[in-house]
Amino acid sequence: MNPIISLKNLYKSYGDKQVLKGINLSIYPGQVIGYIGPNGAGKSTTVKILCGLISDYEGEVLIENIDIKQDPVAAKTRIGYVPELAELYDVLTPVEFLSFMAQLYHMPEELAQDRIRKMLTAFGLEAAMHQRMDTFSKGMRQKVLITSGLMHDPDIIILDEPLSGLDANSVIIVKELIGKLAKEGKTIFYCSHMMDVVEKVSDRIVLINEGTVVADGSFEELKQQQGNQSLESIFAHLTAKESLSGAADQLLHAFGKQ
Repeated sequence: MNPIISLKNLYKSYGDKQVLKGINLSIYPGQVIGYIGPNGAGKSTTVKILCGLISDYEGEVLIENIDIKQDPVAAKTRIGYVPELAELYDVLTPVEFLSFMAQLYHMPEELAQDRIRKMLTAFGLEAAMHQRMDTFSKGMRQKVLITSGLMHDPDIIILDEPLSGLDANSVIIVKELIGKLAKEGKTIFYCSHMMDVVEKVSDRIVLINEGTVVADGSFEELKQQQGNQSLESIFAHLTAKESLSGAADQLLHAFGKQ
C-alpha cells in the first residue's frame, strides 16, 4: 500500500531557530495518527505545512503522491482541516458560512445543503443554524468549524485540538466519528495535548520533541518500549528536561508554601 501522506527530510526554520529537524513519516489510508509533543516541538508547523499554509520549507511533502509545493490546490482538495481556534465570519449564520465553504469546494448545492442540515442537526445546532454566529459560544463555533472541515468528505482529515470548547456529549460524538471515519478508509492526523483522548482514538502515535521524532508506534508498542507506562508518563519521560514534580514544587514555593 502506498502512503497517503509522505514527509521526507522535512526541515523548517524561523530566522535562526530551526523548528523541524528532518521529519520523516509515511502515513497510510485508514490510520489515525496521534501527533503529540510539548509546546514549541514543531506540531503546529508540521500541520501548517501539510495544509499548504507554509511553503518555505526544505524537504518533500506528498499528499496522495501530489507534491504540495508543486500543486497546492490539488493537494488541498484532499484535505479537511479543523484548526484549534474557530475563526469564522461572525456576521454570517452557520448555513450561510457553510454554504460559502461548500462553494469553495465546488460541492453541488443540493448535496451541500442536505449535508449541512444533517451535520448541524447531529451536533445539536438545528435551532441555531439560521442565527448569526457572533452570539455563539466557543463550543457552538467549534461544531461549525468541524462541520466545515468534514462536509466535503475529504480523504485526509487534519484535526488540531478539535475538542476545544466542546461539551462532554459532543466530545463523545467526535471521538466515535473519528473511529468510524478511519474504518471507511479516511486518514486522521490528530494533534492534541489531551493524552487520554490520543491514547484512545489513535492506532499510531508519533511523538516529536525539539523538531525530531522521538517515538513512533502503537500505544501498546510504546508501552513495551518504555516500561508499561501511561501515555502521559511516556510523554513526560521523553520530553521533560527536568522533573515535573520539581517544577510543581517551585510553583508552590512562589506562594511561600513547601
